[in-house]
Amino acid sequence: QSGAVATHPSNDTWRRPVRTFRVKMVLLGGSSVGKSSLALRFARSEFRSVVPTVGCAYMTQVTHLRDVSIRFEIWDTAGQEKYQSMLPLYYRGARAALLLYDISQRETFSRAQLCLQELEKVSTPGSTLTWLIGNKTDLEHHRQVSEQEGRSLASEKGLYFTEMSALSGDGVSQLLEEIGRCPPSVF
Repeated sequence: QSGAVATHPSNDTWRRPVRTFRVKMVLLGGSSVGKSSLALRFARSEFRSVVPTVGCAYMTQVTHLRDVSIRFEIWDTAGQEKYQSMLPLYYRGARAALLLYDISQRETFSRAQLCLQELEKVSTPGSTLTWLIGNKTDLEHHRQVSEQEGRSLASEKGLYFTEMSALSGDGVSQLLEEIGRCPPSVF
């Protein structure tokens, strides 16, 4: 869903038009995998220990890449079981879905797979860029899910894959850039 075309002056000269794309991005996964912390990293470049999300939280972030601006509309969903029936409301229309798990908690890897199954039920094939993300690489010494396991699942399901740390910020800006480099037809 593209937005308006705008021009921006620079040193009394005009650059070519900049297209702005709106991207609804939904963060999915179990409780305590770092969805809210990642959303804060995206939107405000900060880290805070956060309390569990109730229902869903919403933030925005604009990223500029060459001649394109992307306005990410970030929907941070709750990971608790009692909110699971509401999740399809937030998936609808998402152009990017980030399935998070905590590399130091094996059960969160299984939960990410369940979220993927639910996402597949409500999304049109090819309409949503889906990333499998191993979060909390700062807890490498407590790792329970190997990077290869994550890569294998992503490859098997046709997902993008990365590992990162919302705490340290490692890999976060690269992920936004990767999503931003996707063909505009996706958005």
